[in-house]
Amino acid sequence: MAVLKVKFTKTKRDKLAQILWILNWVSVVSGVILFSLGLFLKIEIKKRNEVMAKGDINSVPNMLISVGVIACIINFLGGKICYDCSDANKFSRWKLVMLPYIVCTFCFTFSILVGALMCYAMRNELEESLYLGLRDAIKFYKDTDIPGRCFLKKTVDMLQIGFQCCGNNGFRDWFEIQWVSTRYLNMASKEVLDRLKSNVDGKFLVDGVPFSCCNPGSPRPCIQYQLTNNSAHYNYDFLTEELNIWVKGCREALLEYYTAIMRSIGISALLIWLFELSVLIGVRYLQTAMKNVLLLGDLEGESEGWLLENSFVETAKYNISIIKNLGKANQISTVSGMNDPNIEVRNTNCGKTNVTTTSIPAA
Repeated sequence: MAVLKVKFTKTKRDKLAQILWILNWVSVVSGVILFSLGLFLKIEIKKRNEVMAKGDINSVPNMLISVGVIACIINFLGGKICYDCSDANKFSRWKLVMLPYIVCTFCFTFSILVGALMCYAMRNELEESLYLGLRDAIKFYKDTDIPGRCFLKKTVDMLQIGFQCCGNNGFRDWFEIQWVSTRYLNMASKEVLDRLKSNVDGKFLVDGVPFSCCNPGSPRPCIQYQLTNNSAHYNYDFLTEELNIWVKGCREALLEYYTAIMRSIGISALLIWLFELSVLIGVRYLQTAMKNVLLLGDLEGESEGWLLENSFVETAKYNISIIKNLGKANQISTVSGMNDPNIEVRNTNCGKTNVTTTSIPAA
């Protein structure tokens, strides 16, 4: 029994074909939107690839870009097919193409759903990439003279100023690394030498942060050094007083920024998926209705259209049997006596072993 069977008159079929023609052109625009969203996300990731570890975070934008391009091509073809389906004679040219087209469109529509879900699943990979990338960027903050790292200081400073953050997890990350270059240290100073000797690795560690961590909205001058030393500053208690530097870590700030972008892209992709699914259902009804018109032979009469010709269970069993038969088609029988393909070939002399030949007399 057909699933969701609907009767169509000639007028309804024509209207359905015209509506689907318009919707397919709208779907082309939705494909452009998907492409643009993927390109936007790729550019935003590329802007800060210096503070991101290499990983599979570009898989989502690449998929959205690919799906957007495919959407434009498929829906452009679908618009042409639906336009011709208003005429039964023109439909006969597309009759054999319609079902493969619907199957391909279904797979493509499913890929849109996968892309939308990947936008939400990308958070964990992005968080790990930001953690590793920011850790290395902060570690090489002082290496302004080393090729490949000379722009990291500027990148980290602009990041902390722009996103109002400090460090990877927080401002204390700067206490654990030497972020001041050795070229700016006075090696004749006893204080500097004592601090270098006090560290096992010989690093110059301070309880201070770069200037880019300072909050310009603070009511007092920025306390950049000796953040944990209450006696070094007037009327200052780092445990109770709100610090005049950014407290939020840059990983959290960037993660919130990208999560908001991916959430918006995911919602947009889900809406496009629902729209594409509705168009696909309409094309399926049009295909079955036009097919039944040709079978009935009455081009002006009523015809039935459906979503599935049989029930869901029967359709599933039928498709499974096709897949099983495809696997058996190339199997060679190993039954005894069936190995020789010529075993049943009969002798051309029909059992006659002694056949006398007549010589042709010479002229």
